[in-house]
Amino acid sequence: MASVSDVSQSEHLEEVTEERFRLALGNFATGVTIITSTDDGESVGMAANSFTSVSLDPPLVSFCAALTSTTYPRISASGRFCVNVLSEFQEEIARRFAQRQIDRFAGVRTSESPLGSPILEGVVAWIDCKIEAEHRAGDHLIVVGHVRALHVEFQRLPLLYFRGQFAIEQPIAREIDTWTTG
Repeated sequence: MASVSDVSQSEHLEEVTEERFRLALGNFATGVTIITSTDDGESVGMAANSFTSVSLDPPLVSFCAALTSTTYPRISASGRFCVNVLSEFQEEIARRFAQRQIDRFAGVRTSESPLGSPILEGVVAWIDCKIEAEHRAGDHLIVVGHVRALHVEFQRLPLLYFRGQFAIEQPIAREIDTWTTG
């Protein structure tokens, strides 16, 4: 019987195509956030599931914005943003903010964060930040924010995104032939 050390690492290497990369990362469940700010008095926002904590001291968070985003330059110009962590009942809002060329805030109730960014009604949490840094990484910008204020609604549950779907209560079991057949 062969041991793990007998198996050549080259037997496990597979070509990293965009499709395979997306497929692999789709197996990592994420929360769904809406990044909001204002630009010349107008509310602006975009969906982001690439949100994460960075540091406790000082309190830093980050999210990624595509270099092709037309919304992020408006957020960047303000120097601040608010992370709105969506609740399990806000799938429609997540879909709306992922679209282009629409009024994303139409029919969405908001209040104002301490730094002046929109807080979406019904979120699990909001995190108000000043932009600390931006780092170009491939086809995205990694945006780092210094947390200045936050609030959590403990009775709400977050909206999750897993394998290309929202709010999955139990993961869908499916065979993925591309892993073994290449």
